[in-house]
Amino acid sequence: MTDDILLSADGISVRFGGVLAVNNVSFEVRRGEVFTLIGPNGAGKTTVFNLISRIYTPTTGNIWFEGKPLTTQPPHRIAALGIARTFQNIELFEHASVLQNLLIGRHTHHRSNLFSEMLFLPKVRAAEIAAREKVEQVIDLLDLQHHRDTMIAGLPYGVRKVVELARALCTQPKLLLLDEPSSGLNAEETEDMAFWIQDIKHELGITVLMVEHDMTLVSRVSDRVLAMNQGEVLATGTPREVQAHPGVIEAYLGSAEDVSALRRESPRPNPPPAGEGARP
Repeated sequence: MTDDILLSADGISVRFGGVLAVNNVSFEVRRGEVFTLIGPNGAGKTTVFNLISRIYTPTTGNIWFEGKPLTTQPPHRIAALGIARTFQNIELFEHASVLQNLLIGRHTHHRSNLFSEMLFLPKVRAAEIAAREKVEQVIDLLDLQHHRDTMIAGLPYGVRKVVELARALCTQPKLLLLDEPSSGLNAEETEDMAFWIQDIKHELGITVLMVEHDMTLVSRVSDRVLAMNQGEVLATGTPREVQAHPGVIEAYLGSAEDVSALRRESPRPNPPPAGEGARP
C-alpha cells in the first residue's frame, strides 16, 4: 500500500443469514480526497460504513487504515485511530447544549486520570483550555456561534445535522465518514453543506468518505465515486464517468428497454384547440 492511500478495502463481504449484503467489494481512499459511495437503496453502502466503523465484521476480506488492519480493532478504538462518523439518523444528546455535545467529541483526546481531575492540576486545566479552543474553531467554521448555548432539543433538523458534523470534527479525524449528509436538508442547507465539505477537505486537510443520494452534491464535492448495486461494485471513477456508466444508469433507471417503454407510455400534451396557439 502506498503512502497516499489512507483506507483500503480488499474483497470485503458480509453475510447476514442467507443474505449477502456486501459481496467482494474493493476500493482505496486516497489522502486528501472526497470519495463517495452511491447506489440505490439497499445497495450496501451503509453496510460498508458499518464495516469500517467496526459495527460489523466482514465475513471475508480485510480493511486497512494507514497500512494497518482495521478489522482486528475493537469498535471503541476506531475514533482514537482517527476515524469519525456522522449518521443518517442524527445521534446527539437532546438535553445538552451544542457546546456540551461538541466537548463530548473531544473525549478521544482525554489523557488525565481521576486524581488529576479531582485536584484540577495544571495539566488538566491546559487540556480543558485546548479542548475549548478546538471546539470554538469548529463552531466558527460551521457558523454555529448563535446556537452555542442552545439545547439540542430546541434546534431545527438542519442545524442538528450541522452540530453532528461539528462533533465529528471535534475529534480531529484523519478520515471523516459522512452518511447521507444532505438527507432531510432543503436546497439552501444542502448548498451550505457542499461549502463545508469543501472547507473540511481544503482548510482542515481531512479525507472524506461519503454516502450520498443527491447527485448534484456528489458531482460538486467528490473527487472520485464508487457506484454499488445489490452489494457489488458497478463502477469507480470521476463523478461524470460513473454517472455515464451503463450499469449505473440501469441500476437507477432500469434497462434501456425500460427507459424507452417509459417514454412511450408518458402522456403527451394534447394539441391546442383550433384557434388557440395554432398557426394561421
